[in-house]
Amino acid sequence: MAQAKVATAQRSRVPPLTQRLADVLNGSGHKLALQILLVVTAAHWAEHAFQAIELFVLGWPRSVALGALGLVWPALVTSEWLHYLFALAMLIGLVILRPAFHGEARTWWDVALVIQVWHHVEHALLLGQALTGHYLFGGMVPTSVLQVFFPRIELHLFYNAVVTLPMLTAVFEHGRPSAARRQATCTCAARP
Repeated sequence: MAQAKVATAQRSRVPPLTQRLADVLNGSGHKLALQILLVVTAAHWAEHAFQAIELFVLGWPRSVALGALGLVWPALVTSEWLHYLFALAMLIGLVILRPAFHGEARTWWDVALVIQVWHHVEHALLLGQALTGHYLFGGMVPTSVLQVFFPRIELHLFYNAVVTLPMLTAVFEHGRPSAARRQATCTCAARP
């Protein structure tokens, strides 16, 4: 009986798997996790840039300006699932990696996080409409809140810009040696 109590007490002190994973992602694995998030963000940006080039430089109609992936897999790019999953992945990445940021870097990271929360809400609305077939604002296709005022391609290019810029600023600040870095648990920057 006493051994069972000791074993139970020891298990309760071991953090759950999710906490241990968060500790690694904000400690020794933070730099790699941050690099992966930045690569995903850059790939998504490349898609938006390619789509903007198709539309504004090559003069393609909006219906066929689908980015690089859209040239190969048009159904994938026109599916709301791809866009929603990217918005969700960005949101999860911003939330999970947040604890390692401190000082000014944390402020910029939080700005990106707040904007991404809204971006995610917009994509959740779009996905919900696509799944139910009930479109908002009298639209014939899934329509996000701000899409009522701005064309979708430009709106989502803007969303990605206003999430990415503070995120990159946070990463830059995070990588600089500073007094706030003394609080950090990761090894992204040299200690001052």
